Amino acid sequence: MASNNPAFSRNPVFNGKAPATPTPTITAAGLEKMYDAPAATAAQTGRLSYDDVIIKTALNFVVLVAFAAVGWNVPVLALPAALLGFGLAMVNIFKKQPSPPLILLYSALQGLFIGAISGVFEARYPGVVIQAVLATICVFAVTLVLFAFGKIRASKRATKIFLIAMVGYIVFSLLNVVLMLTGVNSNAFGLSGSVTLLGIPLGVILGVFVTILAAYSLVLDFDQIQRGVKAGAPRNQAWSAAFGLVMTVVWLYLELLRMFAIARN
Repeated sequence: MASNNPAFSRNPVFNGKAPATPTPTITAAGLEKMYDAPAATAAQTGRLSYDDVIIKTALNFVVLVAFAAVGWNVPVLALPAALLGFGLAMVNIFKKQPSPPLILLYSALQGLFIGAISGVFEARYPGVVIQAVLATICVFAVTLVLFAFGKIRASKRATKIFLIAMVGYIVFSLLNVVLMLTGVNSNAFGLSGSVTLLGIPLGVILGVFVTILAAYSLVLDFDQIQRGVKAGAPRNQAWSAAFGLVMTVVWLYLELLRMFAIARN
C-alpha cells in the first residue's frame, strides 16, 4: 500500500517499484557451503532490519529534542528554522540515496522550529506543551502496538479516503491562512478559533479529525517499513524510514498542540 508520506512514496525501495534483483547461479558445492555456514544477520548482508530503523529513528529524535531545547529559549528561530527545514525536506525527498547528515540536519531544524513554537504556546497557555507531547507519544505508541499485532492495516479503500480527506484539509488550511493574512479573520487561529459547531470550536473538531489522519499516516509509514524489510531493502534505507517517521510525528505534534491551545483559548 503506497504511503502518502513523500519520504516513502518517492522511494522505489518502499513503494514496490525497485527493479528486481537478478538471481545468482548456485552450484552444488556453493549450496553445500551455504548450508554449512552460520546464518547471516541483516547487518552482514547489508539489508534493512527493524533494529536499523529503530536506532536511526531514535537518533533523529534525540537530535530533534536537543535542538528543541535551544528553540524553546530562542523563539526568533521559529521562522528561519521552518523555512530551512522545508527546503531541506524537499532535498531529502528528491535525493535518490538517503544522506544521513542532511536527514540529521533536517531533524535539528525541525527541533528548533517546534521548540520555538512550543515556547510561545506555553507562555500563553501554560501546560499545553506537556499535553501535546503526551498525546503524541500515546497516539504513536497505540498505533505502533495495534499495527504490530495486526489489529490495523493499510487498505486501498482507506488510503483513497485518507488522500481525499488530506486534500480537503490542505485546501481548508490554505484558505484559512489567506483569510488571516488579508485581515478578513483576525482570530489568532483563523476559522479554527472563531467558528463553532454545537458550541465546540472548529479547531478542536478538526484537531480530532487530523489526529486520526496522522495516525493512519503512521500506519502507512509502518506498512512501508515492513515491506522494505521483507523485500531486503538496502540497509541505508533505515535513514529514509527515520526521516519519514520524523515528518509524520512532527506533523502530529503540531496539530495536537494547536488543538489543545484552541480548546484552552
